Amino acid sequence: MAQRKGLVDLTVLALLTVHPSHPYELHRFIIDTHKDYITGLPRSLYHAVERLAADELIVPAKTDREGRRPERTVYEITDEGREELVTRLRRLLEQPDPDRRVFVAAISLIGCLPLPEAQRALRARAATLEGVLAGMEGHIKAMNDSGLPEILMLEVECEQALHTAELAWIRKLLDRLDQGELTWTSTAER
Repeated sequence: MAQRKGLVDLTVLALLTVHPSHPYELHRFIIDTHKDYITGLPRSLYHAVERLAADELIVPAKTDREGRRPERTVYEITDEGREELVTRLRRLLEQPDPDRRVFVAAISLIGCLPLPEAQRALRARAATLEGVLAGMEGHIKAMNDSGLPEILMLEVECEQALHTAELAWIRKLLDRLDQGELTWTSTAER
């Protein structure tokens, strides 16, 4: 639960690097861009804005009103908020989490990092996955040598396949980045 709350906060910080916005506008953008890892909208979003403002990672930029609608506060990210965004995002990219949605969320926000930092984080993750896979291979061999029926090892094989696929995808993404195939404009550097 805490990790998902952190993803809402992270997403708010990331979206505010694009331009100052009010919570309703952030809510619409999250829905329109299918950031499906965020749950509990709009309540979780409003709570995230309150937390981030209390921590001074975002600040009110202005308050406006359209017609008879209620006032809306437009928020912008602070320099401390940008630093926090980069730190959190880099950590999520580097460190595999059992909840695969965390990595999907980090990938969806990766453009907030400067390219070299994103590449370093992905290379660190790849190295970690290589170690995990080597350990799994040893575990599978030991279990097979012990005579344990293969049917009881299917979950380990499944995890191994998922880690292998993720590692292959990361390597392909790194190749694309190294070749300059993806346009990269970091929003956190502004």
